[in-house]
Amino acid sequence: MSILVDRHSRVVVHGITGREGGFHAAQCLAYGTSIVAGMTPGKGGQRVLDDRVPVFDTVIQAVAGTGADTSLIFVPAPGAPDAILEAVDAGIRTIICITERIPALDMLKVMPVVRAAGATLIGPNCPGVTSVGEAKVGIIPATIHRPGRVGLVSRSGTLTYEVVQALTDASIGQSTCVGIGGDPIVGTDFVDILTRFRDDPATDAVVLIGEIGGDAEERAAAFAAEQLRHKPMAAFIAGRTAPPGRRMGHAGAIISGGAGTAAGKVAALEAAGIRVADSPTRIPQLLMEAGIRPA
Repeated sequence: MSILVDRHSRVVVHGITGREGGFHAAQCLAYGTSIVAGMTPGKGGQRVLDDRVPVFDTVIQAVAGTGADTSLIFVPAPGAPDAILEAVDAGIRTIICITERIPALDMLKVMPVVRAAGATLIGPNCPGVTSVGEAKVGIIPATIHRPGRVGLVSRSGTLTYEVVQALTDASIGQSTCVGIGGDPIVGTDFVDILTRFRDDPATDAVVLIGEIGGDAEERAAAFAAEQLRHKPMAAFIAGRTAPPGRRMGHAGAIISGGAGTAAGKVAALEAAGIRVADSPTRIPQLLMEAGIRPA
C-alpha cells in the first residue's frame, strides 16, 4: 500500500495554467498520476496538457465535475493560503502545497481550519509526495526513484533528491517519499509521517532527513523510540556548521536561544537507537548495516 497518495488519487492542480503549475503537472501526468482537473479563476472551460485535463474556475466545480480528492497547489504566496482554504471548503482532504514564502502569520490562520476539517496538508514550501510506482504529486524528479520498501521523510527538498538518488544507486528502493517542508509552520510533521510509515506494511525501514531549528527531530526521536523499534531507521541532520542566530536555507532552519542545534538533534536520534549519517550518501550503508538488503 501507499501513504498519502496512490494510483487511485484524483488530483486537481491549482494554478495549472501558470508556468510552474503546467510544467510540473505534465511531469506528474507522465509518471502516471491521475491529474483529473486544473483550477485557475477565469480560465474555466479551457483544456490543457494536450487537451487531457479540463480547467475549472473553482475547486468546488473541479470536485463536482471530476471527483477530485487531492489538491496540488502552485499558487503564488499571496494567494496560497486562500487556495488551501478553498480546497478544504471543497471537501479535499489531501492537500500538497508547493508554494514557498508564505508568511507564518497566514499559516497560523489556515492550520486550525485544516485540522478542524480532518484534512492532511503537506507543506507549504515542500517538494511534495511520491508513492513510488503509484503516483507523483509534487516536484520530486521521477527519474531518481526505484520501487522498494524504504520510506523517506524530509524537511529539505534538495536533500530529499540527493538521498533518494543515493538509495537508488545502492539498489535500495523506496515505498513513499515525503517532503514535509522547512517552514516554521507546516501542515504535517515528522511524527505524522512516521505514524503512517509505522502502520504501512509496504515500508520496512525509514529514512529521516532533518535540519537545524525547532524541535521536530527531537519529537520524532521520542516517537521512534516507543513506536518504531520494529523498523530500522537512518537519519541525517543538515546544518551542523551553521552559526547560532543565522538562518540557513529554510525559514525554520535557525538556531535560537541555544535550542535547535544539530548536535542536540543527533544526540536525541542516537539515544533512540537511530543511526545518524555524517553525510547524506552514507545513509544506504547505514541501512544495510541495519539489515536492509539491496534488491
